[in-house]
Amino acid sequence: MHTAPPRILVVEDEPALAHGLRDALAYQGYAVEVVGEGRQGLDRARRGGFDVLVLDLMLPGMSGFAVLETLRAEGNPTPTIILTARAAEDDRVRGLELGADDYVTKPFALRELLARVGAQVRRTRRERGDGECFEAAGVRFDLGRLTAWRDAEEIVLTPREGEILAYLRAHRGNVVTRDRFLLDVWRYPTARVETRTVDNTLAALRRKIEVDPAAPRLILTVRGKGYRWGG
Repeated sequence: MHTAPPRILVVEDEPALAHGLRDALAYQGYAVEVVGEGRQGLDRARRGGFDVLVLDLMLPGMSGFAVLETLRAEGNPTPTIILTARAAEDDRVRGLELGADDYVTKPFALRELLARVGAQVRRTRRERGDGECFEAAGVRFDLGRLTAWRDAEEIVLTPREGEILAYLRAHRGNVVTRDRFLLDVWRYPTARVETRTVDNTLAALRRKIEVDPAAPRLILTVRGKGYRWGG
């Protein structure tokens, strides 16, 4: 099963910040849409299908407050993380009262925002019952929740890591080449690029999920060809 990447809508009018968020979220494996105006953001959110809405409060045309209030009045439950100025405590309180699920204050650490987005994605997919659950080599996986467990230890997966695992399992018994990963998981327009992205990402994933990353049982290397699922 090839899981669909979580969809994130970013409504932010500062171009540099909006583009930075788009690139960082996309690198983690999310499908990201970015709009820079409040009313446009409302229209996109109304169409549904997003796992998380990242919403700036100070927007042209229609404020983030008005966007959030309208969505909640219409019964739209999309988990929403508001972006607000560090000193604006009243804005944070008001946003939460209007139905925001979380907030991040500007300026913020990118890792913090990614962690908060990931938490909302896992909650959304858990409530929907999405994903594939399985056990392999003593590790229990729930790809819908982007979570794994080894004994009592919880392992949080990124969307990209969840998609890699789903792709390997969907092709178990076969070798998955680096080119196939680049085309089908990273969605590069061509695999003819010189990059260590696949190897570096799978090495990091092994460190997370393998008992002994030096002697992996789940993600196996086929020398000179690629990788295959060993679970």
